[in-house]
Amino acid sequence: MERKLLHTPEGVRDIYNRECARKLILQENLHALLKKYGYHMIETPTFEFFDIFSKEIGTIPSKDLYKFFDREGNTLVLRPDITPSIARCAAKYYGDENFPVRLSYMGNTFINNSSYQGRLKETTQLGAELIGDNSVNADGEILALVVRALQTAGLQEFQIGVGHADFFRGLAKAADLKEDIKLELMELISNKNFFGVEELVDSLCLTVELRELFSMLGSICMTEAMIDHAKALASDYPVIINALERLEKLMKILRYYGVEKYVSIEPGMLSSYHYYTGIIFAGYTFGSGEPIVKGGRYDKLLHYFGKDAPSIGFAVVIDQLLAALSRQKIQIPVQDNGTLIVYREAVRETAIRQAEQLRNQGIIVSLVVWDETKTREEYQAYAKRMHIPAIRFL
Repeated sequence: MERKLLHTPEGVRDIYNRECARKLILQENLHALLKKYGYHMIETPTFEFFDIFSKEIGTIPSKDLYKFFDREGNTLVLRPDITPSIARCAAKYYGDENFPVRLSYMGNTFINNSSYQGRLKETTQLGAELIGDNSVNADGEILALVVRALQTAGLQEFQIGVGHADFFRGLAKAADLKEDIKLELMELISNKNFFGVEELVDSLCLTVELRELFSMLGSICMTEAMIDHAKALASDYPVIINALERLEKLMKILRYYGVEKYVSIEPGMLSSYHYYTGIIFAGYTFGSGEPIVKGGRYDKLLHYFGKDAPSIGFAVVIDQLLAALSRQKIQIPVQDNGTLIVYREAVRETAIRQAEQLRNQGIIVSLVVWDETKTREEYQAYAKRMHIPAIRFL
């Protein structure tokens, strides 16, 4: 029984020592970047009312939520996603604001999924939301910020796949797909099973143009020529054309930021978050099977909370990013500093006064009473284990 108390439940883990130090430094660096772009920190509760993450809003399925009750019998959930909480706050505190609002956040999310391949149920997310701007300029700012965030973390090789929610929705509408066929297609696309997509599309009675447009869902890097061709094929489907033109304009703006080489257009990009209405994106790098960053445009989400405001945002999954950095052997420098003062009881006053003087100078100091059963060498080894570079014996 005592041994069991040392372990954590499935899907969660302890973070300590150097790993914890690296995580804090990464978070501080990313927070400083968001601040440079004018994003203001906001904190939301770890748990909220169930309705904040309901099926109507389109976040995580109810079966994957950690649910419990308060004393009044209200159903509460540990937040699986921070964006709806930010939307609630924006509607509550910025309800009368007619100009863009830039908010950033950092916190843990909780999803009660099956922990296959070591997937965590508790993860740390750091993100930004640009509220009140429906322009492609806002899309460009967010995508550029995503690239800068991954560069700030130390990554050199990564790719952001960008799609548009209306590309698939427009195709489904043009093909007059029944709901079960539409859901089956979405499942196949999400699993990158494009052979299955082709087989299913072949079984439908579609025009040549629609068949070719469906075949583009498997493209992972759509060129300008391919976009022009797709627009020609979709000449009778304005929803699809508008999505493609938005992506074209976005890439032009990203060239102004100088980050276009990190971004590729993927028309088959979908998200399990159904509140996305415009561009959708996800970032990948070596050493991580899961996205290290994800986001998109959600122009209707705030409406559920009483404010009509177009919005776009992203979240960096800190745990996935740290794992990728480690596997790519990219170091987050952790500077060892501080002093260990080992003192005998007879000089306690001197030791405490010295420690306070050093602390007032900004130096980290740890005090330890000298145990006569231990040697200097043992204390030196202890200081090394604690990553304390200096030691004083009094």
